[in-house]
Amino acid sequence: MNSATATAELRRPTDWKGSAMQNRIRRRYAAERRFKLLGLLSILVSAAFLAFLLVTMIGNGARGFTQTEIRLPVDFPRSSLMLDPAALAGFGADAALAGADIEGTTAAAADAAFGAGGARLLSDGAWLSVRDAIKRDPAILRGKAEIWVPAATAIDLAAKGNAAPAAEAAYGKLQKADVVRTGFNWTFLTRADSTDPTLVGIWGALKGSLVTMFVTLVLAFPVGVFAALYLEEYAPRNRWTDLIEVSINNLAAVPSIIFGLLGLAVFLNFMHLPRSAPLVGGLTLALMTMPVIVIAGRNAIKAVPPSIRDAALGIGASRVQVVFHHVLPLALPGILTGTIIGMARALGETAPLLMIGMRAFLASPPGGIMDPATVLPVQIFLWSDEVSRGFVEKTSAAIIVLLVFLLAMNGVAIYLRNRFERRW
Repeated sequence: MNSATATAELRRPTDWKGSAMQNRIRRRYAAERRFKLLGLLSILVSAAFLAFLLVTMIGNGARGFTQTEIRLPVDFPRSSLMLDPAALAGFGADAALAGADIEGTTAAAADAAFGAGGARLLSDGAWLSVRDAIKRDPAILRGKAEIWVPAATAIDLAAKGNAAPAAEAAYGKLQKADVVRTGFNWTFLTRADSTDPTLVGIWGALKGSLVTMFVTLVLAFPVGVFAALYLEEYAPRNRWTDLIEVSINNLAAVPSIIFGLLGLAVFLNFMHLPRSAPLVGGLTLALMTMPVIVIAGRNAIKAVPPSIRDAALGIGASRVQVVFHHVLPLALPGILTGTIIGMARALGETAPLLMIGMRAFLASPPGGIMDPATVLPVQIFLWSDEVSRGFVEKTSAAIIVLLVFLLAMNGVAIYLRNRFERRW
């Protein structure tokens, strides 16, 4: 009898009903239940934090999309305005309005309607509403008109239940006189930055983000895709290729402020491009986004089965035809996923754009890629640093706009990814 036979004879069958084995099975099932509970708890904690963030942002930001207005009676014939309605019908209307003392007329009308100091109830830009009303209908200059103008920050906060007692009392008087209302603030979506929280708008920063992201996508996407195709399909396997791969992987983990310093040194100090321009911002963010696209693109290209390449080569396709007719279309959904991640990261970046000067106070939206501009994250950062309490809700409202912009951008990218996805 050899040793293997002796060992087999000495080995006893497993006693599954024994106490020792039953204890092991119970411990195994208990460990599995604990693992499931920990996973469920992690999901619940993450969902709770996300819900808290959304509820807080929506609760605070919803008030930023509303504005309090006061109905202001203006007696134009008795005012100091020397404007002829006929002169406002031609091309010289803007020049005529610019030379008129509309601001003084608005303040005088407020004092006459609400008593001494009535002008303090109005926003600093209330006269702009009067000017726009005159521009829309010059005939109101012939009589008395009632114009809805934005209220001061204190009155606006009082209307939303977050003001000092004095402002609450003033708002109560306006309510009793039925000359105040609160409605959706359309100007928040159409204006640019301002020193008065009742006049600020997000359109300048939103347009700056759109133009900057467009420049980033136009530069980063084709360069990143072609680099991934070359490294995966054409590049020889040697130490130089390995060095390039390691460098790309390291660049994807470099802090964003380093790319801001690079953009400052190269695009501003060396190439002398315009400071705070979307072109410079797009170039800087493209440098930061390209490594992510290259890594995701290479992984997507690797995932294409080799049989696709062999079949295409077997029927006489050239190397270029194999890559662009077969490999690239099949890898495109994965490439778009990497692009979504890279662009989402670029959209929320602030540090590199601060380094290249995209934090200037801009009262008008940019007209092109060479004009001074700012972006949504920088605008949020600047508003959060303001002293006036009126900017608190505007900051939350801007965050909501940024989240909606991000969701819309991701939605388009996901649609394109699903549109080009192929199954085999």
